[in-house]
Amino acid sequence: MKLEHPLTIASEQLILLADKAIYWPDQKALLIADAHFGKAAAYRALGQPVPQGTTSHNLQRLNLLLSRYNPEKLIFLGDFLHAPKSHAPATLAALRSWRRLHGNVQCMLVRGNHDLKAGDPPADLEFDVVAEPYLINKIALQHIPAIHATHHVIAGHVHPTFRLQGKGRQKLVLPCFYHEPALTILPAFGDFTGGYAMEKQANSRLFVTDGGCVWPLI
Repeated sequence: MKLEHPLTIASEQLILLADKAIYWPDQKALLIADAHFGKAAAYRALGQPVPQGTTSHNLQRLNLLLSRYNPEKLIFLGDFLHAPKSHAPATLAALRSWRRLHGNVQCMLVRGNHDLKAGDPPADLEFDVVAEPYLINKIALQHIPAIHATHHVIAGHVHPTFRLQGKGRQKLVLPCFYHEPALTILPAFGDFTGGYAMEKQANSRLFVTDGGCVWPLI
């Protein structure tokens, strides 16, 4: 089972992770896009019958990544919280418990469109919050996948997926990393986030993941 796949971006050695994240060894940084914590809670507040436990499950996955890679920095590329109603007591309590376990990790949020509506993480979560682009070496960390004039962009927002077509009507839609010369897009980290179907272009590469394995499409 291949949990990761190396990828060189702007002369930096990065690692695509099967659990929909990127590890940047030289920066000791874990990159996450589109967690959308509290999305299910926001929908339930509107009277929609949606699953419970998505925040807990996402935090468990994040705990495993932090344990495996032991980063010094955890950088969210936008959409940390989903909506104003994501500030539900149970959601915030889970986030605070999680943060206490990882107080030694510097947490950063590059604001996305949902963050502008939901608001920044509560102050006691001790996040550094910045506007996009956040520049490190020759890489621009953003939420919106807009091309930067001088830096390779790593972003989220799109929730990229790819449809694997089988025989007849059989198909499987999986999250994917999208990569081209000036842009890399992460799949949405959060459960219950939906996705946008990507097509492989002549100058692009797609890396599909099922959560346990990540592999490049030929």
